[in-house]
Amino acid sequence: MRNYLQQFKTLALALTLLLGVSIMANAQNRTITGTVLDASLGDPVPGATVLIKGTTRGVATDLDGKFTLEIQSGDQVLVVSFVGYLTQEVEIGNQSTFTINLEEDIQSLEEAVVIGYGSQDKKEITSAVVGVKPEDFNRGNVSNPAQLLQGKVAGLSITRPGGNPNNGFNIRLRGLSTFGANSSPLIVLDGVIGASLENVDPNDIQSIDVLKDGSAAAIYGARGSSGVILITTTRSGKKDGNVNVTINSFGTMDQATNLIPVLSAEEFVARGGTDFGSNTDWREELISDAFSYTTNASISGGFQNTSYMASVNYRNNQGIVDGTNNQRLNTRINLSQGALDNKLRFNVNLSFTNVDSESINDAAFRYATIYNPTAPVFENTESAQERFGGYFQRDLFDFYNPVALANQQQFIGETKTALTSYRVEYDFLPNLTWSAQYSQDRRNTISGGFWSRQDFQVGFGASGSAERTAFDRDQKIFETTLRYETDLSDGLNMTLLGGLGFQKTKNEGFGARVRQYLFDLGWDNLGAGAIRLGANTNLYSFANEDQLNSAFGRANFNYNNWLFLSASVRAETYSGFGENNQTGVFPAFSVGSDFTQIFDMGIFDQFKPRVSYGVTGNLPPSPTLALGVFGNGNRIDLDGDPLTTNDIFVGIVQNSNPNKDLKWETKKEFNVGIDFGLLDGVLSGSVDYYTRNISDLLFNVPVATGAPNPFDPGRFNTASSTWVNLADLRNAGFEFAISANRLGKGSLKWTPSFNFTIYQKTTIESLSAGELGFDELRFATPGSPGQNNNPIIYNRVGQTLGDFYGPRLLGISEGGEYILSTTDPNEFERLGNGLPKGEFGFANNLEWGQWNLSFFFRGAWGHDLYNSYRGFYENADGASNTWNSVITDKTPTNPLITSTPTFNSSYVEDASFIRLDNMELGYNFKTNSPNLGSLRVYFAAQNLFTITNYTGIDPEVRINDSENGDGFTTSLSPGIERRNTYFQTRSFTLGLTVNFK
Repeated sequence: MRNYLQQFKTLALALTLLLGVSIMANAQNRTITGTVLDASLGDPVPGATVLIKGTTRGVATDLDGKFTLEIQSGDQVLVVSFVGYLTQEVEIGNQSTFTINLEEDIQSLEEAVVIGYGSQDKKEITSAVVGVKPEDFNRGNVSNPAQLLQGKVAGLSITRPGGNPNNGFNIRLRGLSTFGANSSPLIVLDGVIGASLENVDPNDIQSIDVLKDGSAAAIYGARGSSGVILITTTRSGKKDGNVNVTINSFGTMDQATNLIPVLSAEEFVARGGTDFGSNTDWREELISDAFSYTTNASISGGFQNTSYMASVNYRNNQGIVDGTNNQRLNTRINLSQGALDNKLRFNVNLSFTNVDSESINDAAFRYATIYNPTAPVFENTESAQERFGGYFQRDLFDFYNPVALANQQQFIGETKTALTSYRVEYDFLPNLTWSAQYSQDRRNTISGGFWSRQDFQVGFGASGSAERTAFDRDQKIFETTLRYETDLSDGLNMTLLGGLGFQKTKNEGFGARVRQYLFDLGWDNLGAGAIRLGANTNLYSFANEDQLNSAFGRANFNYNNWLFLSASVRAETYSGFGENNQTGVFPAFSVGSDFTQIFDMGIFDQFKPRVSYGVTGNLPPSPTLALGVFGNGNRIDLDGDPLTTNDIFVGIVQNSNPNKDLKWETKKEFNVGIDFGLLDGVLSGSVDYYTRNISDLLFNVPVATGAPNPFDPGRFNTASSTWVNLADLRNAGFEFAISANRLGKGSLKWTPSFNFTIYQKTTIESLSAGELGFDELRFATPGSPGQNNNPIIYNRVGQTLGDFYGPRLLGISEGGEYILSTTDPNEFERLGNGLPKGEFGFANNLEWGQWNLSFFFRGAWGHDLYNSYRGFYENADGASNTWNSVITDKTPTNPLITSTPTFNSSYVEDASFIRLDNMELGYNFKTNSPNLGSLRVYFAAQNLFTITNYTGIDPEVRINDSENGDGFTTSLSPGIERRNTYFQTRSFTLGLTVNFK
């Protein structure tokens, strides 16, 4: 009995000990609950992170802002955080239920900067990255997103000479980075790489971030050499059940401005010109004031776990010539959905754009300037009625009635783009997030050209002509990333990003042109054209496809908010390069330190020196350059008998020799900069100096057929040219930007910002690859009449790209003849350069009560332009009396020049300028209605005045030659104002913006 009693005592003691341990464990491991709210609105904050300080244990709040968390012995503090709010630490103590109110972090919201595959606080950025918000955008009739940034970012040059509403903008970041077609920065729209600016309306843009240096752009590898512009569209609405509707509508009037002075009819006749008896102002006949209008409407809102934004944007921009217009309809839907307590998130972005454009032959602007002022517009003769549709025409060289040219030729384009993007994110842990995004970017363009049977320039000799072309581009991209963030130790934070990407692009097109119509039927009936071979005819089709596979990673480190490091690498394989060099690796590294977190810097509240280095690449504009593909040759009649047709075939020709070693163009960029803030945030800015070394640029070089092909051992050249990695370039620059935050007293506030860039112009280090290459490349002949064989831009090894070369004008003889330094092209001297030495932008925003006034100056200096109007139509020689003459401040009048027009130093002009680019005056009405959020009216003007000594049409920088259609050589001939330049315009806009809630 005693043995059982002892066993019972032992069992009782064990149970007692087990119960005690259980009670102690329950006392140490307990569950707490809580709610996270917005401190100002009282709304729940879904998706907020609640962590136990010093650990990775935590949860995210659900859609009602609630959380449940198990805590252990020793857990003392909760760390609660969410994007856009100040992180808050809460003592746990003995509490079981918590209500935590998060304060909005205004400074963080304002200074968050989008970078590749994510965002960072501005304080952590160690590369040259600039963010531009809507309040900083340019105002007025802005139809292209590029206009929003014009002059706003140091080092970013955005130009569009003339006022053609159908022309796009030339965008260059830190100068030239390639000869090829991909010389504009890469556009990333809501995470979609390589999107077109046509996919987004300016009214839908929430922010634009520019990755300027190589270290920032290297995460995009082979597509980042020309820089990267990240565009974020308006986010979905708040999930509070409210609906916001915004309508913005405005009308614009455009007027032609800065017309070059010409001789009156009386002066023309007195100079010896032919008198046809009339007095016609041809520019008055061709141009008129243009009226355009725009309406943007958007709706946004949300409920429970869903938020949305939808917009419709319609723009109708008329040109100053009848027959020139651009109509654009853009629709966009952004949808966000959360699930599983917001751990799982879906985003859908859909954008569809239709663009209808109508254009004239820009040569009409040339002839409106120089056509005989005594000629009438119409001629009431039987011959004119039959031959020219009643228009006055004469059988003289380069002599076409500009009104007839505008009315008897017609060119239209219809472009449809569809950008669809689907993104999913999942938080495996509060600090571990997986994402995947699939996007498809489709662009379909169909265009038509028509030359009437009575059109004197083309159609008359062809008995009428018409063409139709189509181009389709389909790009599919899939990318997936994994992001992990952790505290390695007290004060040291690390964020890791890794990802894979796959891009597939297909291009295809078709075109046909015929001539000799019985009636003017145009491009809708090509079958009515009787002649389909020879001059003014064409028939072609094409298709190509390429693939780019990528793997990339990045690591960011933050040590106590004073030391920041970032390193990234991207490896890419591209199907369009030689089989020996299809993979490239693009590393980057950057470091920065905010000294104000270490030392007392006095008036500075930020002083962050930073250094960065990055390698980027550039894709070729065609995936077939390395392959030595074959094309169509001439028609071959095998028996030579024109009566038989079954033996006629199209021959095959090889376009170029294969090159198995063809590889990436590579840019290596070093950047040193300082970000600074002064006087408690009143002043802030940045300073940067960069150097770029660009190597292995692609170029098509002539080779001897039959010679051994060094890029395909054992084989011989079967074509007369080969694509090779040829040129090496170098450039550098200095950038400065500063802005002030709401200076002034009382109700008057002034917010100015200023930036400028000083360029060290691009130097040509090499134009050779082995035994292949050139000592110099000459481009840009002025043209006809009489100047077709004298290129005026020489690109020489060891010198700057785009130099003008020619004879220097030493004087004018008593008889009005040129006195030139030489007539031997080998003795020509350098006369200037078309690229600028510097550019600047100066923005101002004034607020006074409900009024606001903004105005923006922009300018460039140190660039030259060839004034082609003076170069052809200034002289008074006998042959020139066919055309009217231009009379500018630089035109010699005593004596008049009697020599035949010849390029020389007098026609290369300094085109430095300062322009009041845009101005806006607005008034915000007070609204007491609960359903009316805001009401604003505004008046804006663009291109109000320009200060310059240039006497041509527009002193704007020309970074390429508008008459050089070769994408690989047009950048080698900057600085030429061609005679067909669309006239400059000045715009006035009146608009209304209203918001309903």
